[in-house]
Amino acid sequence: MNNQPLRVIQIVPSISLVYGGPSQMILGFSKALAEEGAEVTLLTTNANGDSGQAPLDVPLNKSLFQEGYTIRYFRCAPFRRYKFSTGLLLWFAQNAHRYDVAHVHALFSPVSSCAAAIARWKKLPYLLRPLGTLDPADLRKKRQLKQIYAALIERRNLAGAAAIHFTSDQEAKVSNRFGVSTSDIVLPLGVPSTSIESPNLAQLKQLGIPTEVLESATPILLYMSRIAPKKGLDMLIPALENLHENQVPFHFVLSGSNPQDPGYEEQIGDRLRQSTIADQTTITGFVQGEAKTALLHGADLFVLPSYYENFGIAVAEAMAAGIPVVISDQVHIYTDVQKGQSGWVCRCDVESLTQHLKTALTHPDERFHRGQQAQVWAREHYSWHAIARRAIAIYREIQSEQLQLRTMK
Repeated sequence: MNNQPLRVIQIVPSISLVYGGPSQMILGFSKALAEEGAEVTLLTTNANGDSGQAPLDVPLNKSLFQEGYTIRYFRCAPFRRYKFSTGLLLWFAQNAHRYDVAHVHALFSPVSSCAAAIARWKKLPYLLRPLGTLDPADLRKKRQLKQIYAALIERRNLAGAAAIHFTSDQEAKVSNRFGVSTSDIVLPLGVPSTSIESPNLAQLKQLGIPTEVLESATPILLYMSRIAPKKGLDMLIPALENLHENQVPFHFVLSGSNPQDPGYEEQIGDRLRQSTIADQTTITGFVQGEAKTALLHGADLFVLPSYYENFGIAVAEAMAAGIPVVISDQVHIYTDVQKGQSGWVCRCDVESLTQHLKTALTHPDERFHRGQQAQVWAREHYSWHAIARRAIAIYREIQSEQLQLRTMK
């Protein structure tokens, strides 16, 4: 059995950048699985946000081969807002027998919920990755609706899964399984390895960072994530104002967007423009490619004080680039940051965040040391190839257990 390539099907509602890193990670994961010898098919939709954005401009219901794996996009229909696709589910039902294991990403998403049910019907073992949706803080949003949804659908999906895929020990620890006993695995998200490079000053100037900042010893403090209420910006801005009042030098770069909630993004921008730190703040909007690389190599410190975060892919990316981090103890890889001495961990309050930022900003030698430690930790723990090898071992074990059950019957 082990001499045959493992046939893996990944199912995720969307891979659009609109939905952030946790959805996008499936591309790196699929590529790494393929490089480790698995035959990987990725099913997804052309969903691209529900605030007036056009769907992704991709070929529909065709096998597209990229970076060693196959991807098939399906039209969102009939419920575009919920990233639903009858075409995806019909295709999966007709082809489930061709695979050894399914990896379903997202809970409380109709297409993922139905895919799990189809896998059970077709007796295809499956893993579920909740994407943080089992966190009590996330479950408080639309609480009654989620309780009904869980009772009718997700409890059965959780109970029938071969394993629940959490991305950190803390995510697994706090997750609510609605009374279901589950088999849990912890596999972190991966990030590309990178080398520490000299910052691209021309690119940083194009992003709006003043020349006098780039030519001075003023530390650049980077926030690079979605602009959303859960990210703790309502704590971060007052903390930065406290630092300014106490004459702690820094230049703040806010990088990110929120196509799903442009009103909140505008509110944060207005708040910063009216703040005492307006003159030492650069707002870049969403960045990718060379601009993103330039910011990661040009920053001296990364900050993400989220109220809850099941992993924190932006934190891992910063660590891989050799940037020390200041994060809250609700970003669930905070224990990795502590173990790896890769930065500072604060509580979710302005006073604690202010103090930890002050310590980090005023101790350049310690920042440098923790940045080096961060990159080592990321290389050893967030390597896609190491994660893929572990995933394939888990898939093989699940496949073997399924065959044993069939033999017993």
